[in-house]
Amino acid sequence: MSAFDECPGTVTLEETESLEEVKVANLWKVICHDDPHTTMDFVVDVLVKVFRQPSVRAVELMMRVHTTGSALIGLWPESVARKKVNRAHAKARALGYPLTFSIEEDV
Repeated sequence: MSAFDECPGTVTLEETESLEEVKVANLWKVICHDDPHTTMDFVVDVLVKVFRQPSVRAVELMMRVHTTGSALIGLWPESVARKKVNRAHAKARALGYPLTFSIEEDV
C-alpha cells in the first residue's frame, strides 16, 4: 500500500491501451506560395507574427519562397493550420496583397 492509497479522493488509473493502440491525428503542412506583388517585408512579418517563426528563420523561409516558388512553413494539427492560414490571408487581403498559403495533410 502506497501513501497515495491512503489519501481520500485519490484515483488510481490502470493502463488500458498499449502505445500501439493510441491514435494520433496527422499533422498538416502549411505551405507559402510566391507571388509577384506581396513585399518580402510583409511575408517576413506574417511568418513572425502569425506562424511564430523566429526572425532569422522567417527571412530564410521568405527567401526560399521567393527563389523556389514555395516553402514548407511548418506542421500543425489541422484546426491550428487552418486558423493560422485564415489569419495570414486576412492580414494580407486587408493590405491588398495576394499572399497565399495552402495546407495539405502530412501522410
